[in-house]
Amino acid sequence: MQNIVLDKNLPYFRQYKPKLNNMDVKTIKVGTFNLMNLMLPNREVYGGFKFTQEEFNRKAAWVNFMLNQMNADVIGFQECFHKQALKTIINNSKRYRDAEIVIADEVGDQPRVALLSKYPIENLEVFDRFPPESVIYFKPRDAYEKIYLPFDSFTRPVLKADVRIKPFGLVTFYVVHLKSKRPIFYDGESDSNPIDLARAQVRSLMLRAAESAAVRALLMKSMRGKTRPVVVFGDVNDTGNSVTTRIISGEVPEHKLPDAKKQSVWDVLLYHVKDIQARRSYQDFYYTHIHNGMYESLDHIMVSQELVTENPRNQGRVGQVCVYNDHLIDQTFTNDKQDKCKSDHGIVTCTIELNVDNKKVQPKGKYYH
Repeated sequence: MQNIVLDKNLPYFRQYKPKLNNMDVKTIKVGTFNLMNLMLPNREVYGGFKFTQEEFNRKAAWVNFMLNQMNADVIGFQECFHKQALKTIINNSKRYRDAEIVIADEVGDQPRVALLSKYPIENLEVFDRFPPESVIYFKPRDAYEKIYLPFDSFTRPVLKADVRIKPFGLVTFYVVHLKSKRPIFYDGESDSNPIDLARAQVRSLMLRAAESAAVRALLMKSMRGKTRPVVVFGDVNDTGNSVTTRIISGEVPEHKLPDAKKQSVWDVLLYHVKDIQARRSYQDFYYTHIHNGMYESLDHIMVSQELVTENPRNQGRVGQVCVYNDHLIDQTFTNDKQDKCKSDHGIVTCTIELNVDNKKVQPKGKYYH
């Protein structure tokens, strides 16, 4: 007789399923949440933006409501200016008041990423500068010296934390927020000039691409030759199939390659949970942002091969993926404006079922393909 486990996070029609690889499982839920300018009241930040006390109260109430909807155990936040603002919300939540909160290099006037965990956070690291090996350079034809791009630091520092999920063990989480698509204009340039606009868009793209390469370099240190599961979540400001996002996740190896060469690629590859879910579904309605009528997926959760079912030596698998986007407004169909006390991004969660019996997990051998 098959062992059956009950997962309270799934709808009733998916409640009953075999235990993963005939092992006991620990089900957790993780999520990514762009808070859109969460700050303390009466504190002015870039652009002169600030909340009144009444606006902060409304913002706090909405964030608390969404946190209850998510019901996640580990959450990566973006656009948090003040840790105290997030702590004020969490302290008023019965579900999260005992959770641990960390923020990456809080400065007060710039948005930062943060992490909330119901489980103990260990080995916290913050990266504000690119790893030296990831800095981009060109070598023009007939040139004797390399020309380096003037990008060597993140617009928003990256946060890395090892979280101890009892009784499973450690899982490594990265929270990222890459450069937006907003064009970078210099003095004398105007968005009404198509050439100025084109240059400004390229600058923004180049910076986001450089950040993607730097994130990829950081991930190599956590993934290459290692078996600890890795989860990356955040606002990467681009779609899953974009070049910049694929730089972070890595490229799937050519199917004609021999397994020995594929293994080195699978070892450092990330998989989008939205793609994992799409393979199980007939339709995909995943979007987290609306701009000028364009429905985009900018907020992502990616997992290493240790959490992919098809990997014969997996340590868990992705379960249900949810996107909370009912609060988003398509302004091409309405005169309503985005409420500053809500977020202009959708929220993504997914369940992860972890094998508790790690003794049965084999060393790295054959990989997901």
